[in-house]
Amino acid sequence: MAKRVQAGSWSKRGVLPGFGLTLGFVLLYMGLLVLLPLSALIAKAAGLGLSEFWRIATDPRALAAYRLSFSTSMAAAVVNVFFGVLVAWVLVRYSFPGRKLMDALIDLPFALPTAVAGIALTAIYASTGWIGEPLSKLGIQAAFSPLGIFLALTFIGLPFIVRTVQPVLEGLDPSVEEAAAVLGASRMTTFSRVILPALYPSILTGFGLAFARGIGEYGSVVFISGNMPLKTEIAPLLIITKLEQYDYQGATVIASVMLCVSFATLLTINLIQRRMGKRR
Repeated sequence: MAKRVQAGSWSKRGVLPGFGLTLGFVLLYMGLLVLLPLSALIAKAAGLGLSEFWRIATDPRALAAYRLSFSTSMAAAVVNVFFGVLVAWVLVRYSFPGRKLMDALIDLPFALPTAVAGIALTAIYASTGWIGEPLSKLGIQAAFSPLGIFLALTFIGLPFIVRTVQPVLEGLDPSVEEAAAVLGASRMTTFSRVILPALYPSILTGFGLAFARGIGEYGSVVFISGNMPLKTEIAPLLIITKLEQYDYQGATVIASVMLCVSFATLLTINLIQRRMGKRR
């Protein structure tokens, strides 16, 4: 009997160690891999002084790189929200030949090296490529332009939307939609009043991840952008350029600005999700 009681009491304990020890491992891991490098980056930038930091951060070349990176990342994330939800809806709600293959291809941008993706996109959208040649005849230059950067960021950002929305769609109870239809709701009303509110948190998460990934993307963009300063030069490329020129201060300042914007974006999305959760 004593052995049974002892075994029963042991089964109630968690598999992992206690909260204090587990939290210590987590803080150590996060501190060494995340907080320490980011703190060193912020400290290096802060050591320059406010005036010098502002001068480097607001250089015309840096401002042009910020503007291009943020605008194309935002546009690609917004477009991916629409198409990502559509793709997730098709994968969850319909059964068709090749569905599993299509589902696997969604993760291709995750597995494909970014440099390979950039070379492939450049070959396709160049003026002599399969898609670029017809576009060039219409007077549209895809490669070596902001449009090419937008296409590359759309390619690498789509999986974030699909993979965050798809599990939520799979967990929705179809009987709720059937009840709305029985009560006379149209398809659009059912989607906007029943389905979409449940998808808002996952859509915001996917949007934030796609936007943050687009801001820091380098490999898939560097080939198709053309890398022309003040025109098609993205912020990550400018950081690499300054490092190659041994301008560590300039690279640190630009990296700090990008870090602050990415953190502010993700923090804002988390706050919006909390408010939406409280309302629900």
